[in-house]
Amino acid sequence: MEPSKEEILAGYGRARRELRAWLAGATAADLRRASDGTRWTNEELLFHMVFGYMVVRVLLPLVHVVSRLPPPVGKAFAAVLNAGTRPFDAVNYWGSRAAALFYNRERMGRKLDRTIAALSRRLEHESPRSLMRSMAFPDRWDPFFKPRMTLNAVYAYPTLHFDFHARQLTLRLPDHPGAS
Repeated sequence: MEPSKEEILAGYGRARRELRAWLAGATAADLRRASDGTRWTNEELLFHMVFGYMVVRVLLPLVHVVSRLPPPVGKAFAAVLNAGTRPFDAVNYWGSRAAALFYNRERMGRKLDRTIAALSRRLEHESPRSLMRSMAFPDRWDPFFKPRMTLNAVYAYPTLHFDFHARQLTLRLPDHPGAS
């Protein structure tokens, strides 16, 4: 069963609080330290976690459009994107590294706040019917992308992505003793 609007919004709020806590509690050295299981530093990985929310802002109109097309068109589109997984992975990695130079600890919290505010406003205006719209997705691009995703699942995606990568940080949440 897919999460409700309330559950999605609660996840957004928790992600905002956690990002703020990591940014407030981390030293410059903490942010430069390597993350666990990625090639990113903690700061780059934190930006990549924010980027998951930014991507959804682009995906939402795409789902609204592609879901109205004949299913074979959407499936072909997803297949083309899946064929480009290797270049996507390179752009995803290097893009997050480069973007973290601009959306650093001073800016990424505000960027997440603005992005989540926009996503939340949009989600509040979605009808149950629109949330059930679906399209084929490039499921090789991300472990949380499924071969077919509803708009509701797309709204829920960035928090799943955020939580997955949060486990790779080598930072400790200030009010979570023992966390790494």
